[in-house]
Amino acid sequence: MVTNRDNQSLHSDLAIPPGEYLEEVIAELGMTKDELSKRLNRPAPKLSAIFKGQKAITPDTALRLEKVVGVPAHIWNGLEAEYRLVQAKNRALQEQKQLKDEIHFITLFCYAELVKNGIVAKKTRPIDKVLELQNFFGVTSLKTVCELNRYQPAFKSGKHPRSPETVAAWLRVGELQAQKTRCNPFYKDSLVGTLKTIRRMTQHSPEKFESDLFKLLANCGVALVIFPHFSKTYAHGATFWLGRDKAVVMMTIRYKWADIFWFTLFHEIGHILNHKRQLVILEGDIDDPEYLKMEDEANRFAAEVLIPSSEYTKFIEKNRFYKDDIGAFAAHLEVSPGIVVGRLHNDGYIRRSWHNGLRTKFEWKTDYSGCHKYVPFTRFANRRKYYV
Repeated sequence: MVTNRDNQSLHSDLAIPPGEYLEEVIAELGMTKDELSKRLNRPAPKLSAIFKGQKAITPDTALRLEKVVGVPAHIWNGLEAEYRLVQAKNRALQEQKQLKDEIHFITLFCYAELVKNGIVAKKTRPIDKVLELQNFFGVTSLKTVCELNRYQPAFKSGKHPRSPETVAAWLRVGELQAQKTRCNPFYKDSLVGTLKTIRRMTQHSPEKFESDLFKLLANCGVALVIFPHFSKTYAHGATFWLGRDKAVVMMTIRYKWADIFWFTLFHEIGHILNHKRQLVILEGDIDDPEYLKMEDEANRFAAEVLIPSSEYTKFIEKNRFYKDDIGAFAAHLEVSPGIVVGRLHNDGYIRRSWHNGLRTKFEWKTDYSGCHKYVPFTRFANRRKYYV
């Protein structure tokens, strides 16, 4: 029992259903539950629910009880109100306890980075931060996040000591943004037919290709999401599906080089075209044979689309990797020279310090509030960098 400061009223912190008191009353009257049901003209199952506290005593039932057992209706209404009030208070206390128990998730789920990127609201009290994270993930408890299929790849082991919770938060951002992206139903043949068009976009500055790239993919049923990576994620791309009709490609510009951005995009498209829709494929360092096989297939797909092997073999056989030769070969393929340089670096035909002047970089552009937000690409004057 608890009391207020003036000791003027008492109430119990135990939720006792009025049905228990009703059982005592009819016992004193020598009345069975079945008899009470008949006297009240109420079905026995409904009364059984009242006895168990599963169903509330309504004002109408309270009036009938007053007539049958002699206890005033306002007593029954008062007992019912008190019971429901105590239940509500207990639920609130339990919720507060749960929120306090999940405070340690605030750091794990990179709350500060989510605030920085304008994804969740900035709060001061720890329990309010927990609520923000629960609303962000769409869960009643942050403990359940690791159990959801969408985020399972984040919790698989790899070479780097990455934070699975942070990766899950990054994937959730992509999920939420993709839900807002309007797309046609996915059509595989349409996506295949756009590959050469997308490849030609590598020759242009972002302000020229950005809008067309998003629209082109959306028309094929692919939602493209580009968002900064979070610390300790060690991921630069992901592929998953929202239903059967919308594929999602999530990317960042972690490595900054434009040729890596394009290779990653085609790599993700390779997953969409060649692998199961049920899978969530996270680019990174997951140490799993089946995963590594899919990664190799996607890598070969991207390499072939950007620089067809038949053309690449002829170029390598000439063994001329000067700036003009690379430029001419790139023009022939209708790709950026940086794509060719990146391939030559990767395959070891030239040193990684050579011809980087033919490559470009992407950087994130921040808005006036300092938040990283996805805004149209803008070229930075007189430098080979593009800002996202």
